[in-house]
Amino acid sequence: VTEDPQVRALLDAETPAVTLVAKADLRHVERALRTTGAENLAMIQDTVAHLVAEGRRVFVDGEHFFDGYRQDPAYAAAVVETALAAGAEAMVLCDTNGGMLPSQVTAAITDLTARTGVGPERLGIHCQNDTSCAVANTVAAVEAGVRHFQGTANGYGERPGNADIFAVVANLQLKLGLPVLPAGCLEQMVRVSHAIAEIANIAPDTHQAYVGAAAFAHKAGLHASAIKVDPLLYNHVDPSVVGNDMRILVTEMAGRASVELKSRELGLDLAGHPETLSRVTRRVKELEAGGWSFEAADASFELLVRSELPEGAPARPFSLESYRVLVEHREDGSVMSEATVKIRVRGERVIATAEGNGPVNALDEALRVGLVRHYPELREFELADYKVRILDGSGGTDAVTRVLLEMADGAGRDWTTVGVHPNVVEASWHALVDAMTYGLARARV
Repeated sequence: VTEDPQVRALLDAETPAVTLVAKADLRHVERALRTTGAENLAMIQDTVAHLVAEGRRVFVDGEHFFDGYRQDPAYAAAVVETALAAGAEAMVLCDTNGGMLPSQVTAAITDLTARTGVGPERLGIHCQNDTSCAVANTVAAVEAGVRHFQGTANGYGERPGNADIFAVVANLQLKLGLPVLPAGCLEQMVRVSHAIAEIANIAPDTHQAYVGAAAFAHKAGLHASAIKVDPLLYNHVDPSVVGNDMRILVTEMAGRASVELKSRELGLDLAGHPETLSRVTRRVKELEAGGWSFEAADASFELLVRSELPEGAPARPFSLESYRVLVEHREDGSVMSEATVKIRVRGERVIATAEGNGPVNALDEALRVGLVRHYPELREFELADYKVRILDGSGGTDAVTRVLLEMADGAGRDWTTVGVHPNVVEASWHALVDAMTYGLARARV
């Protein structure tokens, strides 16, 4: 062991703790390592003992433990006993193939501790997510007495991934009452999850437990009616404890309660305007039936609500005379779009032209050229995201399309609008006009 370059490198790293990976499945020992079971145990013994003697905390990951335990429980148990007897702080039981279910994890740990006399507090758990049970398997192991668990941020990993560390920590702390994190850390969960997603250049999972944008989102009218009475009636925990927020989604299923709660969330109290509430609810249902969706388009929904209030919606920053978009495929293979808008701004007729890498980008740029002199705030706006969806029940190139457009400003604020039309450019235009109108109104509040 003292001559092995890999062991030497581990010591040279000068980390206080070292994690080793050891085969816990005799089939892998014989077929992958091409050695005997006895030699594998001897290597584990020698390596762990040497690192411990050098003052390191040692953890051993038992690769393929659960599959190995089902195949040959005596040998897998011998791997655990050898590593711990040599001085390992914990033996981590790995579901490397990710095929276990929670009841199987519990049964294996219970049987292992009975067979060996090893306390479960000296065991660890590492789960892959091939059965979508990695989080559940990890929690089951902790409930069986394991006190060391492994996972990855947002579950990132090979194949379907690993146990999501955020879901595991939240479950252990909020559901089992285990003090996993120091005080004040749990409410940073959403921020940290999204920051890591940004670093990894992976869009955050909207439906991720605890930290996803939809984790505490409600859209059914029945839910909304109960939430008006007590938000915890339809939330399994207070969203704020993990740094999240409850959201009310307005869809074709919206009732008056949904619309009222969503409006209140946006700072508009319709409780004292029953007729306005009825009109908005009716209007939402009509638009949703035509393909509009306000679930992710809060800015468009707010403009709709304000249009029904006595004071009215924010005035459009311009009126349209016409627009035109050209797409040019050039000889060198490049494709450019050119947009011309004819608008009236504060009584002045303005004609503006701009190029862009696509029709929507060109329209956006042309509008800015025509408006920025009157509305300098537009210099801080940027088109942050653009999504197009073909609506269900439509087909072919003449399908009705829905556009979601996200705009952001220099203050780090963003807002999303929606547009629907058989012509994708016209749908984009509706969303773009809403985005400009909403952004300018908010900039001047």
